[in-house]
Amino acid sequence: MDRPVPEENLGLVHLCANRFRNRGIEYDDLYSAGCVGLLKAAEAFDTERGVKFSTYAVPVILGEIKRLFRDGGAIKVSRGLKELSLRTVRARDELSKKLGREPTVSELSHELGEDENVIAEALSVSMPPVSLTDNTDEGGGQIDVAVPSPEFEIGDTLALRQVLEIMDEKDRKLIYLRYYKNLTQTVTASELGMSQVQVSRREKKLLQFMREQLLL
Repeated sequence: MDRPVPEENLGLVHLCANRFRNRGIEYDDLYSAGCVGLLKAAEAFDTERGVKFSTYAVPVILGEIKRLFRDGGAIKVSRGLKELSLRTVRARDELSKKLGREPTVSELSHELGEDENVIAEALSVSMPPVSLTDNTDEGGGQIDVAVPSPEFEIGDTLALRQVLEIMDEKDRKLIYLRYYKNLTQTVTASELGMSQVQVSRREKKLLQFMREQLLL
């Protein structure tokens, strides 16, 4: 297997950086941190491991990006977003009184002169999201709201594969039978030569382990 070329894998950095858009850090900073992770992954990658470079690199890239957010375990919210959140809440209250109903994201966007996606992000900082559909009695329709990019799912899948690869073969099979084959704990126990209670206990430990690894 040839040594990985960082420049040919910059798409992985974009995949990972996109997961953290609109969370208080500029995309360029996210991308720069991801590039550092990519270089580290390229330098440390062992071509004899028999795994794809992307599978190895994604957790390393994510780790570098997450360093930007580490502040007592919480994601930082930029001052600008906090201020916009306060303005959005005030505007929502004022429009609610005028309209006799809760305003839509589109109406808040028009009122504040901000993009709908930015308004939705601002609302999520301090309050539950507003209704994303207009009152059909007023002649409106459903608002088109951007959905998460498929790139997010790809990055998550690569990270999950990396975690599975460091697990014991029997543990990996347990997860495969339970969550890919959708078998019951009883059937899984029979396949693995374990009791149902043993499968239940082991499954809980494995899920906790996987959560911890994915949050590193």
